[in-house]
Amino acid sequence: MTTDVRTALVFPGQGSQKHGMGETWRDTESWSLVAEISEYTGIDAEELLLKADDETLKRTDLAQIAVFGTEVLAYHEARKAGVLGEVAAYAGHSLGEYTALYAAGALGLADAARLVAARGRAMRESAEQSPGTMAAVVRLDGEAVEELAERARESGHQVWVANINAPGAVVISGTAEGVAALSELAAENEGKVIRIPVGGAFHSPLMAAAASALETALRATDFAAEHAPVVANVDARPHTGGGVWPDLELRQLTSPVRWQQGVRTLFEELGCTRFVEIGPGRQLTGMIRRIAKEAETVPVDTSAQLAKLTA
Repeated sequence: MTTDVRTALVFPGQGSQKHGMGETWRDTESWSLVAEISEYTGIDAEELLLKADDETLKRTDLAQIAVFGTEVLAYHEARKAGVLGEVAAYAGHSLGEYTALYAAGALGLADAARLVAARGRAMRESAEQSPGTMAAVVRLDGEAVEELAERARESGHQVWVANINAPGAVVISGTAEGVAALSELAAENEGKVIRIPVGGAFHSPLMAAAASALETALRATDFAAEHAPVVANVDARPHTGGGVWPDLELRQLTSPVRWQQGVRTLFEELGCTRFVEIGPGRQLTGMIRRIAKEAETVPVDTSAQLAKLTA
């Protein structure tokens, strides 16, 4: 690997979890970190990573700890194996932003794990108070979907753009009625809508209660005064100082994840030509290939995949 290649480390979010997701890292030196994550969160992380069934992992609070834990293991093993190269910047999709902050040196493991647990609880409780759902809209770009969402809101529906993931890949969030209304509008405009089985209307104003619940924990956390660049979801800008993160993470709960724009920031502005996705699944790798087609993408989702990279 040439050292002049600038690498971006990216971490996926909730939705990438599955039964047995931690098994691939069980025999690694990093596995001892699982006990630490259990201690910090008050949740048996080993149980989640090895034994929890898919139904259990649908619970927002448990899924977030499981995904975070798997990403931490994969990150440590990839770093130890020497496959990361010169890491110029970090980013994470939704929940993955917390792992990015950990890897970038903005948070220690204890604080990151505690915030992930608090965030998951807050989002689950908020979803119970303000029920909602999400859906993927394909074949339409973010601007077009935003216009349709505005039309739906003008008709009294609660629905918003939640993720702008890649060209023609947008996620909406809102009440069941709001998502249904926007789905009809999208179909009229040659778009296609696919329901996402999640437990709430994440990244929308319906998560306001979650932001209120998480605020105390975020403001009580000591983020590093200086750290490696992390491109935030809410503004797609790189940040290197910890003082901004409580506000950014609060806004993230009720605002769209601007992933497509963030990848362009990494590729075009920060000069990252190599993207290493750390964690379960390869969702971000697929998105990045559609956004920055000239970039190299390297998924690290299993120990077997990591072994191939070091062979």
